[in-house]
Amino acid sequence: MSAPAADVTAPQPTAAAGLHLLATRHGLARLGDDGTADLLDLPYPDVAALLQAGAGLAPAREARVRDRVPLDDLAGDVVAPLAHTRSVWGVGLNYHCKARLTGRSLPEQPVLYLKGASAGCGPDAVVPLPTSVSAQPDYEGEVALVIGARMHHTPAESAWAHVAAITAANDCTARDVMKASANPTLAKSFPGFGALGASVLDLAAVADRDAIPVRTTVNGELRQQASTADLIFGVPELLAWITRYVVLEPGDVVLTGTPAGTGQDRGCFLAPGDLVEVTVGGVLPLRTRFRAETPDPAPASPAGAVPTA
Repeated sequence: MSAPAADVTAPQPTAAAGLHLLATRHGLARLGDDGTADLLDLPYPDVAALLQAGAGLAPAREARVRDRVPLDDLAGDVVAPLAHTRSVWGVGLNYHCKARLTGRSLPEQPVLYLKGASAGCGPDAVVPLPTSVSAQPDYEGEVALVIGARMHHTPAESAWAHVAAITAANDCTARDVMKASANPTLAKSFPGFGALGASVLDLAAVADRDAIPVRTTVNGELRQQASTADLIFGVPELLAWITRYVVLEPGDVVLTGTPAGTGQDRGCFLAPGDLVEVTVGGVLPLRTRFRAETPDPAPASPAGAVPTA
């Protein structure tokens, strides 16, 4: 295994028996409360692929353990736990504290958008800031729901039964692009603007599913701190609303909104070198470093190609 590239914080003890999963270059791993990781004998590259197989999280509970290693030994080998997610849905203005701070009226129904698949990235990613088109790139710490069973016209009272797990999200947004285009998907789909991870926590291990905490720091400074108890549209209502219109499949992700304290709220946007850390209750911290934008290299000419005049 490669040498550690960054510190990986051991998970805190969870409220109930439940899986805590990590995706690594060596396969899926099951985390213990003692700071160890069991590498599992499973064919799935990440948690989304595991759920798409149709048996929920059960295969990860039952899998043979290939090796047990200290969690710190996997630093540098951790990859995106939901890279094979089919879709990521987000919701705008879904915290009361955000509405109060900004003076905005509460929405009468959820304001939904899809994030482009190319925005996805995992823990400890280094993400370019799109400075060629935006001067206001922003962080948004969020609780992300990982769907475990197909949902369509799902009533609110049944919604939690379809959620397999939670994770942390950094739903980055180019605020000026959002304003100019009135298009959330465009403003939120730059490369790396959809970080998820670092780990995925079984819903059975969540201490209080109606008050899941979320906390965001930028360069170690606390910027956001709230819980899903402050949601305008709670998880059951949000999922029921989405599934009136679309099908959510196992492995899909639903973001629940961001609380007050974003760069937009503070008038202070992301800059090269910034390190954002999002922590969601029981989940390993999701860290994202930002860098200056650089042009993509020109494609190489095919072998034997004759330059044109």
